[in-house]
Amino acid sequence: MAKKGLREWVKERWVDIGAPKKDGKYQPCGRSKGSKRKYPKCVPLAKATRMTSSQKASAVKRKRAASNTGPKPTNVATFAKRKKAADGGMIKQAQQNYRGSYISGDLGGVEVSNPSLKKYYKGML
Repeated sequence: MAKKGLREWVKERWVDIGAPKKDGKYQPCGRSKGSKRKYPKCVPLAKATRMTSSQKASAVKRKRAASNTGPKPTNVATFAKRKKAADGGMIKQAQQNYRGSYISGDLGGVEVSNPSLKKYYKGML
């Protein structure tokens, strides 16, 4: 959608991935006034066909968990953001954030060093 305008965006065929038909097709996006259908998660048909079944289920689950309470629809991301894993966990973080008095050594089984002290005492050790 980088180069497309609003007109092209609106003209795309929007479908509800939360309500697939038995033949593999999708219902059009939106609900009628008195509809008892669950809250729709709408995406363009081209995106819906590229998504895996688990991606669709995740998107619908997040949309329904957000539960629309006001007159305006609630927007949720179609694809969930991945959480970045910490580099080595707490030990690696402790090594990076260490600013103690040890120039270099072992502190409780964790190898730590203070780079500024190493630089200062470089020629003296």
